[in-house]
Amino acid sequence: MLSVLRVHLPSDIPIVGCELTPYVLLRRPDKTVTTDDFPETAPLDGHFLRYKWYRVQSDKKVAVCSVHPSEQAALQCLGCVKAKIPVAKSYHCSPKCFSDAWQHHRVLHDRAASAANENGNEEEELYGRFNNSGSGSGSINTSLSSSASSASLTNGSAPVYPAAVTQRSGGETWFEVGQFKTYTPTADDIGHVLKFECAVVDSETKLAVGHVNTLLTSRVIPAPSPSPRRLIPVDGMGHLDADGRITSSGTFTVLSYNILSDAYASNDLYNYCPSWALSWPYRRQNLLREIVGYRADIICLQEVQSDHYEEFFSPELDKHGYYGLYKKKTNEVYNGNINTIDGCATFFRRDRFSHVKKYEAAQSLTDAVIPTTQKKTALNRLVKDNVALIVVLEAKVNNQPVDNPGKRQLLCVANTHVNVHHDLKDVKLWQVHTLLKGLEKIAASADIPMLVCGDFNSIPGSAPHALLAMGKVDPSHPDLAVDPLNILRPHSKLVHQLPLVSAYSSFARTVGLGFEQHKGRLDNATNEPLFTNVTRDFIGSLDYIFYTADSLVVESLLELLDEESLRKDTALPSPEWSSDHIAMLAEFRCCKNRSRR
Repeated sequence: MLSVLRVHLPSDIPIVGCELTPYVLLRRPDKTVTTDDFPETAPLDGHFLRYKWYRVQSDKKVAVCSVHPSEQAALQCLGCVKAKIPVAKSYHCSPKCFSDAWQHHRVLHDRAASAANENGNEEEELYGRFNNSGSGSGSINTSLSSSASSASLTNGSAPVYPAAVTQRSGGETWFEVGQFKTYTPTADDIGHVLKFECAVVDSETKLAVGHVNTLLTSRVIPAPSPSPRRLIPVDGMGHLDADGRITSSGTFTVLSYNILSDAYASNDLYNYCPSWALSWPYRRQNLLREIVGYRADIICLQEVQSDHYEEFFSPELDKHGYYGLYKKKTNEVYNGNINTIDGCATFFRRDRFSHVKKYEAAQSLTDAVIPTTQKKTALNRLVKDNVALIVVLEAKVNNQPVDNPGKRQLLCVANTHVNVHHDLKDVKLWQVHTLLKGLEKIAASADIPMLVCGDFNSIPGSAPHALLAMGKVDPSHPDLAVDPLNILRPHSKLVHQLPLVSAYSSFARTVGLGFEQHKGRLDNATNEPLFTNVTRDFIGSLDYIFYTADSLVVESLLELLDEESLRKDTALPSPEWSSDHIAMLAEFRCCKNRSRR
């Protein structure tokens, strides 16, 4: 008979909006083991699997920590209660938690005090009404009252449950919320434990046979969300609509984002990130929300696994009006699962652009002229998982292609990930050089604006960055000292004629009120952001959006993050930000008759 050997969840902390799919191990009647599903429509040997999910409502109300929402709260900040700050923000799981969070928590108090001084009682409107009765204790390390706890869970309103009570036992009530293997927690589940049941059922009697396997999750937590980032007009002349987007016509936005492949997101490497926040089911939903929220016209993603592109990003972004193109890395030196090889994915809005041509530039560096005696050494050093995806797009007008060939507006978008160990400076530089030579050939065949986006794994001032931004590399640059195969000689060949400029350097050229804070987040020597990659071991810029300055003008940029607000007491990825890189977004306008450098 079919029997269930084991059920478990990859992560027992459920998050609102993120699917929960338990792992179910079965034994077939022939004693073989499988993870296949056997629904009622396709039973095995007269038996099928029945799944049920329950929301467990305890008679005892419990509040959760505002900093660590998977933890039960143990103390409450009375300053928040007196200042009428939303009660959910007042809870902490330990004195250390409260102490560590105080630097950022006190900002809530300052804002509430400021609002009270300026608006009298209007702070209640600003911060929302809530029930804080029964929480007037004089000690900050107080036990939680049931009324305060209830307010944190229900946001001031009673939760909505199914009318029928499924089961009740020992001070707990179980409400059935799902009958499929997969369940997606809702806002109604916040603060409650979920129970999963898996039973083998007789197809004729519809009764369970054998042991019913169950598991309990931790309390459901809301999906953490980072503070929204605004688009900043770089010249101070743009006009923003209600959503903070430039309303001038004829512009388009480009997003570049290394999303951190699941194959690289190991608990060992990112042990400072909670395991539930590092899991792919959570990260993919959080990443999708962030990416869609930017509403970019063109999206360049790096470290997208081939299976994740096909099964998740392509279909999900298609729902939002995007068409996608993908190129995975060369797999010459890869020995693992073919589906986990990552690559670059470029998406564009179907109502703004149409696809004209695609180039795949995943060239092996063995194309370089290397003596036969050094071929084996060259293969060991130069064959890397490099990738570049180049697409030519045509702009649409009113969702229609331009009929007049003379008025067609083409755009070339290069999306690359230079994935080379930092010690192999010669390989990294040669990859960038090869990409630029390919783009020069495209530029020679057509007068076309160009964007070069991606993760170059090169800090500002490095040889690859200099080649991109300056069009050449100084022969005395220290990076050129690493060239065991002499592939970079003569150094005079390390040049290109494309008038590339880094989009984010526009902040440094902008004057006006409010721009000083953005300039403070730039490197003084290169005018690049101080960081686009933040881990416990590294903080610096590796990601760039370059554009041809003779044909494109930067209109606005996604505001830069400051290190203090981003890192707090940790690094990336985090529950709020699901990659170790931060997204970059620029708005451009096409221009004509500008001189090439």
